[in-house]
Amino acid sequence: MLYKVIVILILITCALLALVVLIQNSKGGGLAANFASQNQIIGARDEGNVLEKATWILAIVVVVLSLAATVAIPRNANSNAETGLSTEISTENMNIPVNAVPMPQAQPAEQPIQE
Repeated sequence: MLYKVIVILILITCALLALVVLIQNSKGGGLAANFASQNQIIGARDEGNVLEKATWILAIVVVVLSLAATVAIPRNANSNAETGLSTEISTENMNIPVNAVPMPQAQPAEQPIQE
């Protein structure tokens, strides 16, 4: 149960992180510098501080929640029924022929005609 809650929190945090990154103005680096106008490069620098801090905080939250999820993964035998994972392989219904079709013998390659 705790694991599912942490996974849902990770998904919500990732969606928020993507939204905050898309809202930010480019800093003039990378491919965006080629297409940016002069107003974006010289514009106010303080307006992005809040979004930059939100980006860092959300990224740290994703890392912390991911580490918490690895600790909260259910590991006992009863939890396999909840997650749908099976650790046992049943061979009862498998019809595996041992030697149903014999392998054909390899034929020797023909010698190329030499001129």
